[in-house]
Amino acid sequence: MTEPDRSAAEFGGHPKALYFLSFTELWERFSFYGMTSLLTLYMIKQLLQPGHVEHVAGLATLRHAFELRAPMTDLAFAALVYGWYSGLVYFTPILGGWIADRALGANRTVILGALLMSAGHLAMAFDFSFLIALALLILGSGCLKGNISAQVGALYPAEAESLRARGFTIFSTGINIGAAAGPLVTGGVAAIFGWHAGFGVAAGLMLLALVTYIAGQRYLPASRPVGNRRAQRAPLNAAERRRIWVLFAVIALTIPAEIAYPMVWSIGIVWIDQQVNLASALGTIPASWFNSVDSIGSILAAPVLIVLWAWQARRKSEPDSLGKIAIGMVLISLAAMVLAAGSALSPARGQVAAAWALGGFLAMGLAWMYYWPTLLALVSRAAPRSVTGAMMGAAFLSPFIAHTAAGWVGSFYDQMSPATFWTMDAGIAALGAALVFALRGPLGRVLNQPLEASQVNLSNG
Repeated sequence: MTEPDRSAAEFGGHPKALYFLSFTELWERFSFYGMTSLLTLYMIKQLLQPGHVEHVAGLATLRHAFELRAPMTDLAFAALVYGWYSGLVYFTPILGGWIADRALGANRTVILGALLMSAGHLAMAFDFSFLIALALLILGSGCLKGNISAQVGALYPAEAESLRARGFTIFSTGINIGAAAGPLVTGGVAAIFGWHAGFGVAAGLMLLALVTYIAGQRYLPASRPVGNRRAQRAPLNAAERRRIWVLFAVIALTIPAEIAYPMVWSIGIVWIDQQVNLASALGTIPASWFNSVDSIGSILAAPVLIVLWAWQARRKSEPDSLGKIAIGMVLISLAAMVLAAGSALSPARGQVAAAWALGGFLAMGLAWMYYWPTLLALVSRAAPRSVTGAMMGAAFLSPFIAHTAAGWVGSFYDQMSPATFWTMDAGIAALGAALVFALRGPLGRVLNQPLEASQVNLSNG
């Protein structure tokens, strides 16, 4: 049977497959961020309270392990659980990439991930299975996240760097539409019908993501596992190995951004719940709704950045990938300082004007569009073809390490003033920006060398 000509299936200058992958991620992120917007508040307001905490399988053991250093407050414990959960969500894509490359292929691995995540969201509807639910979500996300991103990269030829970057920006817009809508819907349902009803909505939306992905199969590139035998692929040459190490360095440089920005999803929501004036003409606004604001910022920024980067590309003035990543970190630092300023000007509990939170969160969304889609586009372009899936999974090592560290950093929130905490958060991002600007030249020279080159030296030029 003849393979369909997928390259001819285009819409708006991009392959139609891009839009099916974007809508799959839209619904997946809808469910994921809808759940995570509730997670920290759910833990400190219900799950860890008497009458609930005794029924959660394994939670007492986990808390004992976290408290080996010293007893901690419920908020500190919830911050650590959130940090480890969100960190492991970004670690398991390495496993998912290996499964796709060596066993199932990307398409089947993504479907497996969607099924596991659906089961995890459903298990969140019960106190007893809380930790089981987190485990299922971690494993499912590992199968899905990196492999969908790798499939986006596979839609474009290696030389189409600017077009590929715009494709990832469109893909990331789908992510952010889902991330913006998820907290609004699940937060609203949870406010009316209870926490578990909100988690149940997330389960249904994850199944919708699966249906969307299956519907787009005819447009997706063929996906077959490479297999485990070395004879089936040539060994990496010296230039390819060097390229991989440089990509790992770039991934590591995004760790400060991934500590500072996602802090708004956990501690940021707690800060809003405690410090921000949430009164409105229609009643009190649920704090969880603010987890949509940074995604709205990304959505608003996307068309502007697509036009801006296309205009800069025509004028040969578009920042390179590392330049965009550094700009993103600067914007994160400025956004965190907005939250610090609001806290300093209105230190009384519940008196910070909502405009400070809105401004900081919107700026975080703009920053994310600069650094994260750019990182994925860079890895998909520059990674050696035989390890693209694994390297796309490895890109998520940055948020794994960073989110885990952010849980530890966030556990000190109730030991500081809010203004001091957000100033520290801004400093973390500023340090990351300085490192990227300092190393941009030597790393960029290696990434721009053809893989056939036998000698590439970081100290050249």
